[in-house]
Amino acid sequence: MKTSVTQLFDIKYPIIQGGMIWISGYKLAAAVSNAGGLGLIGAGSMYPEILREHIQKAKKHTNKPFGVNVPLLYPNIEEIMQVIADEKVKIVFTSAGNPKTWTPFLKENGICVVHVISSVKFALKAQDAGVDAIVAEGFESGGHNSREETTTFTLLPMVKEKINIPLIAAGGIASGRGMLAAMVLGADGVQMGSRFVASLEASAHSNFKQAVVAVQDGDTFLTFKELAPVRLIKNPFFNKLQELYQTNPSKEQLIDFLGRARAKKGMFEGDLIEGELEIGQIAGLIHKVKPVKEIITEIMDDFKKVKQEVGDLNF
Repeated sequence: MKTSVTQLFDIKYPIIQGGMIWISGYKLAAAVSNAGGLGLIGAGSMYPEILREHIQKAKKHTNKPFGVNVPLLYPNIEEIMQVIADEKVKIVFTSAGNPKTWTPFLKENGICVVHVISSVKFALKAQDAGVDAIVAEGFESGGHNSREETTTFTLLPMVKEKINIPLIAAGGIASGRGMLAAMVLGADGVQMGSRFVASLEASAHSNFKQAVVAVQDGDTFLTFKELAPVRLIKNPFFNKLQELYQTNPSKEQLIDFLGRARAKKGMFEGDLIEGELEIGQIAGLIHKVKPVKEIITEIMDDFKKVKQEVGDLNF
């Protein structure tokens, strides 16, 4: 399948795995790349030397292209970028920060740069910064989200109208049907996070994976907008948070309530009571934990089937 995204990354399918904290280690990234997509190592939950270890292990487990996802506002950013350059990573997805800060450094090191945005304004800023492609991520997505609350299928055509570089859709996509819909609206490829959480190769705890496949419509909610918006599964921790919101808490009170390593506790250690469980709205469409290869095959089969069905319609 040829699109500007498959050509840019030299991959078989225009499917990119989200670089999620505590989820996206080398096993997941390598598995996605081996299956024909683009795997990403999530640097957000890694110290520089841990990231180096995961990059080196990914190289041993795949000879296909893979990349690293880097939240630009995280600590140790200078060391993380140096590790990426030293290890000769070829593709970097950046988010949560100004792309002008690090894009020149990455490009000087021969790295393809993709930046995640949530509005037309930031899409144009990223393009002006010299990135090679853009991820337009809508309100439906899991993990840290935007404050604009613009849905993916509203955001996509507005961004497509303004930019002239490859466009990747993210947020609310977990099937071939969703992939086709995104591409009809102007996407050259898709990025999926939640679908790959529920994979055998994801480094998430099995408790969290089972919580994801149990999610139904309405079981997630975007909160912590005063800090960094994040979409969570409604669990006891979330319920306590909502009780706190009834008291009109200050930003400091919210930070104190959140504490430290809450996401690690929930997603990596499997504490479904006190942990933060980040996932996208599309989790309601995910019903089983599967191997990555099976997931990607299923997505592509669904894509081809639905594409044929649409072509057979009589309007």
